[in-house]
This record gives sequence, C-alpha cells and structure tokens, in this order.
Amino acid sequence: MTWLLHLDMDQFIVAVEVLRHPELTGLPVVVGGNGDPARPRQVVASASYEARAFGVRSGMPLRTAARRCPDAVFLPTDPAVYDAASVTVMAALRTFDVPVEVWGWDEAYFGGAVADPFLLAREVRAAVFAASGLSASIGIGENKLQAKIAAQYAKPGGIFRITFDSWPGLMFARPVSALWGVGPRTTKKLDALSISTVGQLAGCDAAVLLPVFGPRMSSWLPLAAAGHGDVSLTTEPWIARSKSRETTFEVDITDPVEVASHVSAMASALTRDVVADGRLVTHVAVKVRFTPFFTNLRSMKLRDGATADPDVVSAAAVVVLGKIELNRPVRLVGVRVDLLALPGVGDGEGGVGAAGGD
Repeated sequence: MTWLLHLDMDQFIVAVEVLRHPELTGLPVVVGGNGDPARPRQVVASASYEARAFGVRSGMPLRTAARRCPDAVFLPTDPAVYDAASVTVMAALRTFDVPVEVWGWDEAYFGGAVADPFLLAREVRAAVFAASGLSASIGIGENKLQAKIAAQYAKPGGIFRITFDSWPGLMFARPVSALWGVGPRTTKKLDALSISTVGQLAGCDAAVLLPVFGPRMSSWLPLAAAGHGDVSLTTEPWIARSKSRETTFEVDITDPVEVASHVSAMASALTRDVVADGRLVTHVAVKVRFTPFFTNLRSMKLRDGATADPDVVSAAAVVVLGKIELNRPVRLVGVRVDLLALPGVGDGEGGVGAAGGD
C-alpha cells in the first residue's frame, strides 16, 4: 500500500537556538526580529512550548509576547543558521530510498509503497536526530492532507497515523479551521453558511458553496473535509519564480521622497541578488502599508523585456510607486520582482515577505 509521511520539525527555529544555547533548555524562549521586545514592529518567528503555554504565538508582536510571558528569553532571528540546520535535516531524510518533497526549512513529505510506515517513521526520526540533534514529529496518511494533520496529532516528537477509516472520528467534530488550507477568511464565509465543523462541510453539497467560493474551491472543500488530498510527490528542484523584500519602519514615514528612496534601493538590491543567481527580472511590484494597516499593491511588466540591469528595475519600481497615492503615514514598503522562467525545472514563489494563501 502507498503511504505518505509528513516530517514536521518540532519548534524548529527555537530548537536550533536551544542547541546553540543549551542553558535555555526548558525555558520559555521567543525568537523574532532583532530580539528586543522594546522595539516596535518586531514579531514572533517561533516560540518554545513553554512560551506557548502563556499564549505566545508566531506572528504576534514581540511586545505582546513580552506582556504575556515577561520571563521569556528573547532572541534575534538568524536565518543563515536555520538554513544550515535545514540542509542537515533534509540530507538525513534523503538517505532513505524514498522520494522526498521539501516544503521549507522544517517540513517535507516522503513515502511511497512502504510495507511498514511506522518503522520508516521511527528510522527517519532517529536519523534526523542523530544528524542534527533536533526532534521531529511524523504524520502518516493515505494522502498529504491526512499526513499533514497527523503530524499535528504527533507533536511533540511522536508518530501518528490517519486513514480514511479513522478520519471521521478524529476530524468531523473539529472546526473547519482545523483543515489544512482553510484560513480565517474561508472560515468566516463558511460560518455565514452555518457550516462550522469539518463533518458539516464534508456533507455539504458543492452547489451550496458555489455562489460563495466559485467552482474550484466549492469542489475542493467537501473533498478535503472528507479526508481526500494529493497523493503525488514532487522531487524536482524548487526554483523561485519571484523574490521579494519588505521593510517595516520603526517610525512611520511621511516624506514621499524618502519612501521612493527605500523602494529604489530595495529594487536594486533584489535585482543584484537574482542576477547573481543567473535570473532575469520581467515584472516589478511595490507594496505600501499605511497606518493603521491599509495595504496597497501595484505592479507592472518591464516595457523592454527581461533585464539584469538594477537601474532599470529600480526606475520601474519608482514608476509603480507613483501609482500609489501616498496620502497617509507609511509603516511598511516592499518590492517584489518576478523572474524569467527557467526551462526544465519546477517553480514556486520565494523571498522575504512572500504572501501565503487562505
């Protein structure tokens, strides 16, 4: 039988930091920004289980985290160290004779026609720990959705299996937000239809959902609620089709010239980065977030085609910025460059500030 397994590293960023600072073992640890909760607009990247017990969560302002857990140890983020740790983890996983699909620093799918998925899971966990010193949880399922959710049941440091037979008992009473891919906006729309549990959604006629979600989502939602999901594993190289950067200012900016200067510098730096990777820029987008939290995004295709010239991309970014009326204080600016596709490889979106879906 085909089994898909989901590797999910336990509190990955914090765990890497604790390896560097063993004296922090068992303490509430919060990693985010520059590690100073007194500075504004710093957010939590990861929190230890001890900190989570106080209600600290990823994406929360560091100031809020400090109020909820005043005894927490705050540390700055160090992406280069997390990159290195992730490479070690994935290298250990790839020593097994199964296809592996990496989903970021701390997640990967693997599996196939496996006789004993629990044995494989135990061996993978042991190999990852031996190579990296880090703990992993592993979910087992008949598809990616089941394996992903099973890994949440397995935390911390365990192994759990979900099948079509066990799915109703485990999931039907849970809120729809427990489904992978169902975020706050989708939850709110379902609530307006009096659909609040996974079981209700599984039994819902797609025709009821169609006016609200459209044909693709209205078909997918009941299937996902019934435990169906993707069974494929993609092992092709992951190549970004875009790259982005953004900066949140400690003090709001009101001078349009200063905003344009930041946008121009970001666009130039991004272009130099992608050209160093052998890529060309085809489009540029600019994001401006105003006080209190209104966000405006504009983009354009480069008029003369793909380019490696930072000055061309910088000038285009300033033109795009000109489409946004800077009529209130600016708290954040971001720039994204879209890249010329490379033939014969997989693609995806990447870079700091890349948006997720609901």
